[in-house]
Amino acid sequence: MKALIADDEPIIADTLAIILNQAGFEARAVYSGEEALIMAKSFQPDLLISDVVMTGITGIAAAIKIRADLPSCKILLFSGQAVTFDLLEEARIQNHEFEVLAKPIHPTDLLIKLGRPEMAVGAIPPKNGF
Repeated sequence: MKALIADDEPIIADTLAIILNQAGFEARAVYSGEEALIMAKSFQPDLLISDVVMTGITGIAAAIKIRADLPSCKILLFSGQAVTFDLLEEARIQNHEFEVLAKPIHPTDLLIKLGRPEMAVGAIPPKNGF
């Protein structure tokens, strides 16, 4: 399964990509909504994991465009910011529903959420999650 991770904090995007690659995904990390749109066209991911609040194109705006181009792509958004509620509400008004995970998310919890609980045992969590 191909996974695209978008977060404007490179350490988070890169760490998630490493964890997912070790769990058997083919994962790539990008650091903006704009990069996610470009990479999605060539990479054709089965899964997008994106931060909601990023400079430029938000994770929600990127997710809407990627879903339009790749309707079978599963989308998980995550955020640690209160602004997320307003952005999600705006998307819901436009008939876009997304699952949102709270940030920080523990690697084990993410792998379980993605249906890979057997790989969660080998996940090495950072000191405070991410």
